[in-house]
Amino acid sequence: MDSCVVYTDGACSGNPGPGGWAWAIAPSGERHESGGERQTTNQRMELVAVLNALRVLGGESSAIEVVSDSQYVVKCFNEAWWEGWMRRGWKNSQRQPVANRDLWEPLIQLVREHGHVTFRWVRGHNGDPMNDLVDGLAVAAIEHVR
Repeated sequence: MDSCVVYTDGACSGNPGPGGWAWAIAPSGERHESGGERQTTNQRMELVAVLNALRVLGGESSAIEVVSDSQYVVKCFNEAWWEGWMRRGWKNSQRQPVANRDLWEPLIQLVREHGHVTFRWVRGHNGDPMNDLVDGLAVAAIEHVR
């Protein structure tokens, strides 16, 4: 595989509550993975989805485009939030500790090591077939952790 587009999503029933995550490779979605956690948040599941996708696909693809309906994930990379967090010793712009640092650190490391990962935002629940697919997989994963 030379380059790929991967859609990711996270879901939560209650926030916090049981959560699910999923990723799938476009355009078919035939290759995908999902999972869940008993007690988590929607933001954490969004991050876990991307982290797991990059762990699997990072060694296979020369370039990866991550498509997500999470502005939290997409803006972190497209607006370089992570650079400010690192400069400030893992504090956000309000000088508070960065939430979900335990997931952000390995995710940022994977993105930096790979060197050819881009992020694109897509509006959720708006008829994008691949976004709908990963949303369905993430929601279904919640049932396996209840």
